[in-house]
Amino acid sequence: MVSFFSNKFFRFFKFFKRNQKISLGLYGPPNAGKTTLANTILKDILGDDAPEFSTSSVEHETRKVQKIEKLELKKNGRTINFNLIDTPGIATKIDFEDFVKDGMKKKDAKERAMQATQGVIESIKWIDSVDAVLIVLDSTMNPYNQVNITLVANLVNKNKKIIVVANKTDLKKSNTEKIKLVFPDYKIVSISAKSGEGIEDLYDAIFKEFY
Repeated sequence: MVSFFSNKFFRFFKFFKRNQKISLGLYGPPNAGKTTLANTILKDILGDDAPEFSTSSVEHETRKVQKIEKLELKKNGRTINFNLIDTPGIATKIDFEDFVKDGMKKKDAKERAMQATQGVIESIKWIDSVDAVLIVLDSTMNPYNQVNITLVANLVNKNKKIIVVANKTDLKKSNTEKIKLVFPDYKIVSISAKSGEGIEDLYDAIFKEFY
């Protein structure tokens, strides 16, 4: 007997087969490298005409959803048409004092914390608007935390297609095996959005999982 969840899966699978234009969201905690990955994807597709989103070592640099429409990813004679949605990092706690420690003035830190909080709310609202998600995680950090587990559970509950991206493999502390252990049921792709390592593997996975 085919279960209810299996039927839902096959309907969703057929949706992607019929509609190769998707809304692809980049989700994950702050400073995981979502915006750096967005910039890399845009550069690969648009070349020198690509916009470049701002990045920073300070958390919550991206505080508003950034959307680029009508992109085409081509590989081996296939094409996926998609909109790319780069979302603010999701966090359970945002404290202005953390920004003060990073060198911000108190007034600026409070403003950034307020904007970052609004960014988290906006990110969560946008989940309903995306078809598929790249969950970008910092592979130097422990992946087993409330933000990551809750995010994945929320996406699964809303029937979103998922690829987990283990980013920052160029760093010595990178440990992608921990990510694989925490999320064994999902496709894991190891990359360095900064250096470009593994990006072609990510594109292969996007076609395999989302095409």
